[in-house]
Amino acid sequence: MTAFVLVGGAFTGGWLWDGVAARLRAAGAEAYPVTPDADPAAGLGTHAEELLRLLDRIERPEVVLVGHDYGIHPVLAAADRRPDRVARVVYVATGLPGDGDTAALLVRDADLRERLGHDTAPVAPPRGEEWARWGSLDGVGAEDLARLDRLAVAQPARTLTEPLRIGGAVHRLPATGVMCTADGPGIDTVEMLVRSGPAQFRERIGPRFGFFELPTGHWPMLSRPAELADVLLRAAAGGGHHFEQTDDHPSYETADFLLDPPVAPRERHGRADLHLPEDPAPRPAIVFVHGGPIDPERRPTPRDTPVFLGYARLAASRGAVGVTLDHRLHALGDYARAAADLAEAVERVRAHPRVDPERVALWFFSGGGLLSSDWLAAPPPWLRCLALTYPVLAPPPGWETVDARFRPVAALAGAAGLPVVLSRAGREHAPFAVTVADFLTAAAGHGTDVEVVEVPEGRHGFETLDPTDASRAAVVRAMDAVLHRLD
Repeated sequence: MTAFVLVGGAFTGGWLWDGVAARLRAAGAEAYPVTPDADPAAGLGTHAEELLRLLDRIERPEVVLVGHDYGIHPVLAAADRRPDRVARVVYVATGLPGDGDTAALLVRDADLRERLGHDTAPVAPPRGEEWARWGSLDGVGAEDLARLDRLAVAQPARTLTEPLRIGGAVHRLPATGVMCTADGPGIDTVEMLVRSGPAQFRERIGPRFGFFELPTGHWPMLSRPAELADVLLRAAAGGGHHFEQTDDHPSYETADFLLDPPVAPRERHGRADLHLPEDPAPRPAIVFVHGGPIDPERRPTPRDTPVFLGYARLAASRGAVGVTLDHRLHALGDYARAAADLAEAVERVRAHPRVDPERVALWFFSGGGLLSSDWLAAPPPWLRCLALTYPVLAPPPGWETVDARFRPVAALAGAAGLPVVLSRAGREHAPFAVTVADFLTAAAGHGTDVEVVEVPEGRHGFETLDPTDASRAAVVRAMDAVLHRLD
């Protein structure tokens, strides 16, 4: 049978896993809940060394390392140094950190993240409802919350600020993700990232990587100990949902655009490409803003993919300058950098002699929707329309590390008379659909002019996944609406 090493999040110890460990042992497995060193001078390396010593003492040949929240950092560090001792790594309610990442990136409290940048004092544990700042308390009862308060200890600051150092060994190990859907994305959202997102997600394709969902918050070892124990046993046996590589899965990098507009002359200026209409006079411009996060090594880059080439050429065929760009949204912490890239590109576009600088529209897609915040909060007079297609309009659960500046729902208070065209996918990922619904409610409260283009059977990325007549009609209608407001 398997030996499970259980490493919890910040402020916790082996006691966090009592219910899970008892059930694993009852099933015949060994369980080693870990209480990391809480000395104020301890760092991530201290905790990784503790795990290495434990691994060297365990006699069972099959060892599964389980990391929850912060705990995944020492787990990965240890697994990378003892890959021959580790049968599988299990991620529970946590991210996918890579080499050089700090655990501070997982901290959802923006003020605390800022403090960690210059303060080396241990971080005091939360109390009561403050635990919700570290993750959803869904399913955690009053007794367990009181136990968290009673047993939690201060977290050494260096454990959160010391970079994770791993090579390639850990990436060759089987792995399982346990998605807590009241706290973060579910399997459907992960699949979207696996198919088109950053490399750390795309590597999760194949039989070595499994995924489970639990309908609970950030602390499943407290809220669902029996279910979590069962999932860990099934994970050790190679179970879970697997994403298989398929040659016929539509990809926005290669799939044809669902319309066939003519190719327009194109000029490249820095991060932006301008697709020019026939009319040589200055014309309005539509800037198409891709989503993300996007793997920086992905080729073609967004501005050269059929989807965005198609939108830009469609705009040019209708008499507007269609603009595509590559911004640097490669991780959830990159929104400020991507926003700066967008602002720079817009100024380049407005300065171009073929563009009427007083008639510009910005059109945001998917995770790029959060970048609309700056323009909604203080729309310049030349911004005649803002368009959103299957957008993310507030950070869904698990995206709390996105800078507080990028909250389109809150930014609507400053939108004034800026018209919005929103294309809504009827089969949208649930966490994203909630943000759209909240945006529309807030827009109604502020009197914002929003034209909604419904795609009832469309999915997120319907131009690629659902190239139907209904999707084509929706794209044309959205383009008509934007052009109407530009004219």
